[in-house]
Amino acid sequence: MQIHGSCVAREGAGVVLLGPPGCGKSDLALRLLECGFVLVADDRIDITDGIASPPAALAGLLEVRGLGILRLPHVGQVMPVLAVTLAEAPDRLPCPRRDAVLDLPLIAIDPRAASAALRIARALDCLEGRIGQVAGAFVP
Repeated sequence: MQIHGSCVAREGAGVVLLGPPGCGKSDLALRLLECGFVLVADDRIDITDGIASPPAALAGLLEVRGLGILRLPHVGQVMPVLAVTLAEAPDRLPCPRRDAVLDLPLIAIDPRAASAALRIARALDCLEGRIGQVAGAFVP
C-alpha cells in the first residue's frame, strides 16, 4: 500500500509522519535529520509486509519549502515502530493510541513547536526502553 506522509529512521527504527498536505511533515523530517535521524521517504511511503520504503522516483528527495527539492542521503527500507500525526493542539497528557491503518503506536505532535523533533526522539526512546514513562502515550 502507499500512504501520504514522510518517514525517517534512527538506528533501524522508523517513524512515520502523517497529516494533510502542507501541515509540516517535510519540515519536521528536516529537523529530525538534525537530531540523528535519516530520511526514508518524503511525501509518499510504500508499505509492504510492514516495511516502509520510498517510491523509486522519490528516493532520497526531500521538499524544503522556500528552497526546493533536495537530494539527501537516505535508507531504502525500515520497519516503522511509531506513527506521528501532526496536530495543532495535541493532548497535554495523552492516552495510549494506535494508528488504525498501520497498527503502530500513535502520538500527536504540533509540528510548529520548537521541541517537536526532540519530542519524537524521546517518544522513540520510550518505545525502545531507553527511558521510562510514568504517564502518557505509552503507559497502559
